Amino acid sequence: MGTLDIVIIVIIGANILMSLKGFNDFSFFEKYKFNIGGIRRGEQLRMLTSGFLHVDMMHLFFNMFTLYFFAPVVVSFFGNVKFLIVYFGSLLMGNLFSLFFHKDEYHYSAVGASGAVSGVIYAGILFRPDMSLYLMFIPIPIPAYIFGIGYLVYSIFGMKNKIGNIGHDAHFGGAVGGYIITLIMAPWLFQENLFMIGLLAVPIIILFILQRLGKL
Repeated sequence: MGTLDIVIIVIIGANILMSLKGFNDFSFFEKYKFNIGGIRRGEQLRMLTSGFLHVDMMHLFFNMFTLYFFAPVVVSFFGNVKFLIVYFGSLLMGNLFSLFFHKDEYHYSAVGASGAVSGVIYAGILFRPDMSLYLMFIPIPIPAYIFGIGYLVYSIFGMKNKIGNIGHDAHFGGAVGGYIITLIMAPWLFQENLFMIGLLAVPIIILFILQRLGKL
């Protein structure tokens, strides 16, 4: 891995500093986490600040480690400003999905950069669908597009079956955000990777069909 761009260092640094503050200051954590009741009372800032808080060091490490590998791909194609648009746009889209699916659950809370990181992952896959990923416990490389489709399918399954204490809807929303924002800002991808764009759209279409049918 080469030298990280300053914008990536700043984003990772902000996540680390705010998360460490949250680990040691319960009132700070409670004030800035994603919480349906708080947001519906007018505390919209939580939609942004929650993306820089994490539950524990493992949660923080996993998100920042993933960002460390995927963010340089997006920056290399988009530059700093458009990368930030993808990052924050995906973060907000992920939280909007959570707000939509949990709007009547006033005590529902969540934290983490997973929505933003998911968006960066999908932007990276759109730019480099030929990338291979190496995952823990799997000794062979996995094509990035297989990972992308599998990730969204698992997120749909997790949303439907409420698997674990995981914000699957925020992950999915972030991925959708990264997908849409990247295609808006890089329309030339439709000429170069149209088949891959269509393939990655399949789980997104499935999600909206399930939602319309009341299956989520």
